[in-house]
Amino acid sequence: MKFNTLKRHFKEGARNTWRNGWMTVASVGAVTTTLILVGVFLVLMLNLNHIAGELEKDVQIKALVEITAEEVDVDQIEEEIRDISGVQSIEFLTKEEELENLMESMGDQGQAWGLYEQDNPLNDAFVVKATDPLETERIANEIEQFDSIYRVNYGQEYVDSLFKFNEYARNVGLALIIALVFTAIFLISNTIKITILARKKEIGIMKLVGATNNFIRWPFFVEGMLLGVLGSLIPIAVILIGYYFLTQNLDILQQFDFVTILPFYPFALQVSALIIGIGATIGVWGSLMSVRKFLKV
Repeated sequence: MKFNTLKRHFKEGARNTWRNGWMTVASVGAVTTTLILVGVFLVLMLNLNHIAGELEKDVQIKALVEITAEEVDVDQIEEEIRDISGVQSIEFLTKEEELENLMESMGDQGQAWGLYEQDNPLNDAFVVKATDPLETERIANEIEQFDSIYRVNYGQEYVDSLFKFNEYARNVGLALIIALVFTAIFLISNTIKITILARKKEIGIMKLVGATNNFIRWPFFVEGMLLGVLGSLIPIAVILIGYYFLTQNLDILQQFDFVTILPFYPFALQVSALIIGIGATIGVWGSLMSVRKFLKV
């Protein structure tokens, strides 16, 4: 397509947007409301995914070694664990290190465990992390079959609940965003439809003098895109201001070590680009639906 032709389409699309007056205002307002909801759910979903991802990274397997195991047995276990596919890292902890970690984790109350330093009841252990957290259960089951392994812990109930919640939250968030996007498409589609009906006579004349279908359709695509982009500006401002305020007032969240939301930058740029992209896409798609259904050329 020639540059002059493309320039003409954008001018015509912008003129149509201005010419429709209150219909444009109504459509932009409706799209704005919809995109604010889309943006809020998008921010929530991205942060939930981030928090879930951080929690998943902390999932680890602790394989306790039999107290009677010899050093050669420990070396053999380590080699067997390394041979398991999907293992990201292995750390060996002596029972002395396990006792020290336990005492530190319990704070002042942990000092009572100092009585067991001479007669340590704990086991040596391997701490194993999976490359893919979803592979944790499989790897744990394989390690449990090794000789000289006393017990394998990985918080099965907690891990299973975490993965199920993550999947549920992602699916629900995605479904809500898709539903809101289709609502915005419907609103823009109706606006373009009214424009097409108002210009039906003009379109007929253009067709008679040799205008192609694409030549007639392009200004409507531009108009839909402009409606979508204009409707995304206020949502971007509202969401970024709200998110910036949230990042500056995290006192409530700081008491929970596992809750770490995404930093304002570059998250702000990413969300802005996504909302503008969604706005432009639903605008063009809404136009496409109207043109295909109502433009008889």
